[in-house]
Amino acid sequence: MAERRKYGKKFCKYTEMKVDFIDYKNTDLLKISMSERGKIMPRRLTGNSKNSQEMVEKAIKRARHMALVPYIVNTQDVTDAAYAK
Repeated sequence: MAERRKYGKKFCKYTEMKVDFIDYKNTDLLKISMSERGKIMPRRLTGNSKNSQEMVEKAIKRARHMALVPYIVNTQDVTDAAYAK
C-alpha cells in the first residue's frame, strides 16, 4: 500500500485570497513566494497553482527591474528580509 502523508496538502494562497492579478507594486503579496534571501520559491514548496506561479514570477522579475525588490542580498550582514521597506 502507499505510504500515508505526514503533512497536509499544500494549496494556493493566491487562489484562496481570490487574487485575479498579482501586481509587481504590491510587495506584500510577492513576499509570500520569496525566500528571505530574495529568491523565487518553487511551486512544490509554496503550493501555488500553475497560473499563480507564472504571475508571481513575472511580477517579481518586474519588481526587481523597477528596484522594488533587490536581485541579491548580502549574506554577510543580513539583518532584515530582502523585501523590507
